[in-house]
Amino acid sequence: QLQASGGGLVQAGGSLRLSCAASGRTLSGYVMGWFRQAPGKEREFVALVRRIGDSRYYADSVKGRFTISRDNAKNTCDLHMSGLKPEDTAVYYCAATRSVASRPTAQYDYDYWGRGTLVTVSS
Repeated sequence: QLQASGGGLVQAGGSLRLSCAASGRTLSGYVMGWFRQAPGKEREFVALVRRIGDSRYYADSVKGRFTISRDNAKNTCDLHMSGLKPEDTAVYYCAATRSVASRPTAQYDYDYWGRGTLVTVSS
């Protein structure tokens, strides 16, 4: 199981760190991703990090503001968000995949999902 945490209310321009922890599964064999779903919108890709953390990929909307990282020893994957904007308000989900695609950015690429954590950015 995956469990995302760290969401909350923050003012525009602020920062938050989301964390995804796994139980019953070792994350080192998986590509880890973060997605988000804003009210009334479809879930969208945010960021991914490959198995040994050597490669990361970001949605254009968060590039330069968000950083994804992983600690395979601790079985966690974090998303550090800075320069937050009201349009970043969403429920954020972590996910894991064994996909060998170079950049798995679609929801259907992912095998396991955690419960989301709500991030609200006030203007």
